[in-house]
Amino acid sequence: MDDHFDGPNADYDNPEIGEGVEVFAPTTYAGHFCRGEQFEGAAIVYGIGDTFLRRFDMDRHAFHRQTNMYYPFANFGDWEMANFLLQSNLSMREVDNYLSLSMTKKMPLSFWTAKELRGRIEDLPKGPCWKVRIVPTRHPTTNPVQLYWRDPLECIEALFNHPFYAGKMDYSPFRVFTAAERVMRVYSEWMSSDGAWDLQTKVPAGSTLCGVILSSDKTNITNVCGGKVAHPLLISLANIRMNVRNKGSSHAFLLTALMPIAEFIYPVTRIRSVLEARLFHACLDFILEPLKKAAQFGRMMADPLGNETLRQLESIPCDPDDVEAYFDACAQFRLSGVSRPFWRDWLLSDPHRFLTPECLHHWHRMSWDHDVKWCKCALGSEELDFRFSLLPPITGLRQFKSGITKLKQVGGRTQRDVQRYLVVVIAGAAHPDVVAAVRALTEFRYLAQAPAITEEGCEKIAAALAEFHHYKQAIIDGGLRRGDQSGSILEHWEIPKLELLQSVVPSISQVGSVLQWSADTTEHAHIEVVKDPASRTNNKDYSSQICRHLDRIEKCRMFDTAVRLRGTAEAGSSSSAVEHDGDQSDGEVDHAVDDVDEAEAAVLNDLWAPKQSRSDFFEIAAKLLASTTLSSSPLRTFVRGSTAFHLNFRPAVRRLSVDAAAEKFAIPDLRSALGDYLALYNCLGRRIRPFGGARQSAQDIPLPFEYLQIWYKVRIQQRVYHDRASTASAYTIHAQPPNGHWKYGRYDAAILQVDEGHDWPDSGLTGHAVVEVRLIMRPRPPKGINVPWANRFLVYVRRFDVVNVEPSTHLHVLKRAVRASGSYFGDVFPLDQISSFAHVVPRFGETADKRLTYMNSFHASQSFYLNRYFDKDFFYTTNH
Repeated sequence: MDDHFDGPNADYDNPEIGEGVEVFAPTTYAGHFCRGEQFEGAAIVYGIGDTFLRRFDMDRHAFHRQTNMYYPFANFGDWEMANFLLQSNLSMREVDNYLSLSMTKKMPLSFWTAKELRGRIEDLPKGPCWKVRIVPTRHPTTNPVQLYWRDPLECIEALFNHPFYAGKMDYSPFRVFTAAERVMRVYSEWMSSDGAWDLQTKVPAGSTLCGVILSSDKTNITNVCGGKVAHPLLISLANIRMNVRNKGSSHAFLLTALMPIAEFIYPVTRIRSVLEARLFHACLDFILEPLKKAAQFGRMMADPLGNETLRQLESIPCDPDDVEAYFDACAQFRLSGVSRPFWRDWLLSDPHRFLTPECLHHWHRMSWDHDVKWCKCALGSEELDFRFSLLPPITGLRQFKSGITKLKQVGGRTQRDVQRYLVVVIAGAAHPDVVAAVRALTEFRYLAQAPAITEEGCEKIAAALAEFHHYKQAIIDGGLRRGDQSGSILEHWEIPKLELLQSVVPSISQVGSVLQWSADTTEHAHIEVVKDPASRTNNKDYSSQICRHLDRIEKCRMFDTAVRLRGTAEAGSSSSAVEHDGDQSDGEVDHAVDDVDEAEAAVLNDLWAPKQSRSDFFEIAAKLLASTTLSSSPLRTFVRGSTAFHLNFRPAVRRLSVDAAAEKFAIPDLRSALGDYLALYNCLGRRIRPFGGARQSAQDIPLPFEYLQIWYKVRIQQRVYHDRASTASAYTIHAQPPNGHWKYGRYDAAILQVDEGHDWPDSGLTGHAVVEVRLIMRPRPPKGINVPWANRFLVYVRRFDVVNVEPSTHLHVLKRAVRASGSYFGDVFPLDQISSFAHVVPRFGETADKRLTYMNSFHASQSFYLNRYFDKDFFYTTNH
């Protein structure tokens, strides 16, 4: 098992215990206002400490920076070039070659070699410093054991003090409820958990809890040159809110140590593993000593570490130095043979608190290692791959054209993509109880990954796991659980990752949303703090060169942040002084401070926020409304309710007659449908139009227009279900006529609002219909005529009827709706009545028809599933 652990350990300072409650401002949960209470008497401010810029001004070269802010560089241009070269992928030789170019020599630089440049970096203000020591071992190793580390308390202080995280941290525990009656709790951030609240009661009054997150996992730094491996120890602060901390661009995880990877000389393989584990704990014990001292300052409890594991270790009568005998004695308690765990003397620290569930390694890996293998045994590799290849593609998501059983190097993203489709793929082919078991685990994972979870949500998570246990015997009875090597049928459930699922619900109340402890962020951080620096070394002595590289990069980032903030502050001070020189009445408000704060926030976002963020159509639409006067041409990006729409500025077809469009898109009743829409528009105006009723207009009804503008796709975007201030990924709805690739055209499904009293996503599918989008258009009125209906984009859709909800899959079974005449039930609606993209998948039955492909399976089918697992937000919306 990987040495991977995530979770908060508490540090604090200051005297006496006190607990109380005060109400704080409401927050939101899934779009609804929530009431809460905050721990009274916590996180008291005792004065102004050393801020980020004040520390910058206390540097040994601060005197020189009074006249030259960019010292030891000559000016901004000099520093800008230095910063670019140091953070580029150029080697020292390549930097020297660049600086020797005749064009470069014309620049007024203060350095002319890579060595001189790196020397100047040493004069920049320092952060946490790297150190190295030889770790003594009782048993011989092939090479001396070297530990590279830096003070973890200084790393935590650097995060706590960083200006980018101002306003993005929680300083005291709080409780959130779904309503003013405070009946239903909501767990999200670590500070919203019972665990944080309980820890705050055990520390001195006025103290601020600092939750320390540690993450350790081995990672390959080379695939050649001997396959070198590093073992980074990352540290972060649980007080930083998860939506910031879990973004790689926020740099919220710092490398605090490179754990030694020793090769012990010992004849017994399993004992070598014990010795490596002991070395790991011994190094952690040494590295984390400053944090332990911070936690012990002002100790209030006599025996805070009274936990079962330590008592078991104390009860073992064997000498720990007798490694083999001690390991055998530990077996009865299922312990690893480590006699001195690093957390044994860490105040308020206990494994049942800080060893949190972890999504990437525990859940997603389990789904690939077990769920997929059960399905493979149930359907056979060929059938499973074929059914995956038939799925209608979703723009932006992975399409498995060749199936999944032959995939190589399957990572977390691929594992999650497979989960989107696994239930609909096996439905109808595997035994219903097997489908129910796989579906229950999928629901468990989706529910447990919510960023905010209510007590009711915890009950649903527990119920999903219980449902799996109810149906799991069908997997054994079908002979689907088999050994990896032997392929023999297994009749037991000794799966460690499955056992860990039992701890998820208790952990939610103790540490908040489990999603925030996922290793996705730390795995990505390995690229930045280990793999990229290793790629710039000379393939010798990796550890020392990685540390030097990180030291230089961090100095550059912090110096760049400091000088830009200092420049912003000085510019704001000059502007404020000029304003105050003029006459200003007592009643006037001075906005200079606000302007400086906004400018500083812009600087920090420019330096630390993601460089490439997803398109935000809500923001684009708001800017267009603010800057555009209303005209006869409607905006191509607009918002209605919780959905934003984006169309290309130029239509795919600029001018096509109604009858030609009806023929091109195979919509024989298009003209009469447009006639019905216009008749209802005159009655309802811009209100929501219902779906249903007999066709009122004749097939040859004259229309006040003859031509249409046509788009082949529209992108729609929604707010995140649990955080309505954030935007989710956009989905593309295609309505493309037949062409050389798509013989029958490409038409995607959507959710259409048909009842004005029910809004998406709060109402779920109630008041909505599942439809197939066949045409996206805008009528072109005659020149010189301005009519209201011409300022709206329209869609022609065909309705699906819900047959039932299948018990084994919990999916809606759909069929194409038809009129009494036998024709498909279609109508014209405003585009903005679409609420969401929908993934509708054909029902393949027990064996999929071999004539099907992903291009014709939708056209050839009459029975479908509404796949609610393709997107977590869609799942939460439809899980009422």
